[in-house]
Amino acid sequence: LHVLAPMARAPKKKGQAGHAVQFLTRQQSIKKLQVSLADFRRLCILKGVYPRDPSKKVKGKDKTYYALKDIQFLLHEPVLEKFREIRAHNKKITRAKGRQDPFRVKLLEKTKPFYMLDHLVKERYPTFVDAVRDMDDALCMATIFSNLPSTGHIEVKRTDNCQRLVLEFQTLVALTHSLRKIFLSIKGCYFQAEIMGQPVTWLVPYEFSQDLPEEVDYRVMLTFLELYETQLRFINYRLFTQKGLTYPPKLNKALEDANAGISSLLLEK
Repeated sequence: LHVLAPMARAPKKKGQAGHAVQFLTRQQSIKKLQVSLADFRRLCILKGVYPRDPSKKVKGKDKTYYALKDIQFLLHEPVLEKFREIRAHNKKITRAKGRQDPFRVKLLEKTKPFYMLDHLVKERYPTFVDAVRDMDDALCMATIFSNLPSTGHIEVKRTDNCQRLVLEFQTLVALTHSLRKIFLSIKGCYFQAEIMGQPVTWLVPYEFSQDLPEEVDYRVMLTFLELYETQLRFINYRLFTQKGLTYPPKLNKALEDANAGISSLLLEK
């Protein structure tokens, strides 16, 4: 009997192994996901995907690289499909405006697709304590936007929502006597409270008139804020329900207009 020798493997061609297939450039990633650059940035922020720095930059040193496994992770994200639906819907609105059809434009604006980020908060924070431990940035961002003027960059509803979320949290801190430290600095007032055994520190800027610099990319900040609003709403809901209180609490409009602070919220069991 003749023993057959094992066949030698064909040598792999250049670009079929190693860093060439483990990493994608930003343009390749956008093409694979079939989204615009703006939507790709938003999706990466929401999912916590960041650029990588491979030791061998196959496509050039001036490119931005992402891990292939991260892009494949984004392919199965429900928010990605919503981004595509919103982009297609916006094209319909633009087409209706071009045809001077105000009735269809109004109908399309009422039926615009939307998405929720609740599942992303559950992904990032498996337990409630994890969400509380990491709420410092969320609370600081919401506090900053609650004090900013509503301009072309920032919608009124975003400012109002941030004010409401911060007010709800401050009410809980006062109700549970959780405030531990206060520090005054040139930036504003630093507060630290103890929630679920975790220290939570946030900054409240002084109430001066704000000029929004044009060089700041507000789209990136608003994308982070979008996720932080969902996180704060989830935390406030859990804290209110643990105290046996109805969430969201009702708001006394007259007291709110008088700038009464936490006294404007009506707590009900």
